[in-house]
Amino acid sequence: MHVELRQLRCLVAIVDTGTFTDAAVELGVSQAAVSRTVAALESALGVRLLRRTSREVTLTATGTRVLGHARRLLAEAEALVSDATSGHTRLRIGYAWSAMGRHTQTFQRRWATVSPTVELQLVRTNSPTAGLVEGACDLAVLRNEPDERRFESVIVGLERRFCVVAADDPWARRRAIRLAEVSERVLLVDRRTGTTTPEMWPPQTRPAVEYTTDIDDWLISIGTGRFVGITPESTVTQYPRKGIVFRLLKDAAPIAVRLAWWRDDPHPATRSVVELLTDLYASKV
Repeated sequence: MHVELRQLRCLVAIVDTGTFTDAAVELGVSQAAVSRTVAALESALGVRLLRRTSREVTLTATGTRVLGHARRLLAEAEALVSDATSGHTRLRIGYAWSAMGRHTQTFQRRWATVSPTVELQLVRTNSPTAGLVEGACDLAVLRNEPDERRFESVIVGLERRFCVVAADDPWARRRAIRLAEVSERVLLVDRRTGTTTPEMWPPQTRPAVEYTTDIDDWLISIGTGRFVGITPESTVTQYPRKGIVFRLLKDAAPIAVRLAWWRDDPHPATRSVVELLTDLYASKV
């Protein structure tokens, strides 16, 4: 079976215009070509799609189902072309949890001034590369080191670490928590994109660990009081949540915030993004 987009486009044109003649005009081909194209589609599918009389053209029941698929496939094809050809006029920045933290809105506003011809889109994708591997973004904000064989990255700033506890937890009354104290609790960690690992503690003092794969589940679970979490400073500003408090993790090393991209396919706006983010993190805006 071999179905071509031009055949689907022909079917849609016939239905939308109402006649083979009008479809031919819209497509810029002859009426005979329209008839041959539809016949080839019906032959490829092994079904009848249209009923044609001297007065009208109507869809069969199967034709109605095929038409829906045809419209979706043509829309996807158009989206594919748009995505492939709009690389210089659109910039997608992926992130897994918390984008640029308190700098996110400032970055968005300044970007409109820095590069008004490049549309900015922030895309949340909870994957280790924040959507780079999946093709969901052009650049990614990461807080882990990417595979340097595939990706290039640069550190644009540093963020403090915070301990996250339920609002009625005894620790919620404190201003700061020490890393060693966390080993006494059950730590909840995002296995795919989290920045916290048991290796932050000596082997003999590592906390018990349970895992999640989504920030909303992570926050809800911590809110029950069963777990505590450790997270970058960006989460504090991006995800304020009733029943959850963030307390500074006093003696933990800061987390490097990286901007990453494919080595063999950098977006033309990469340098501008790096410069703007670096300035924002340096200025403590």
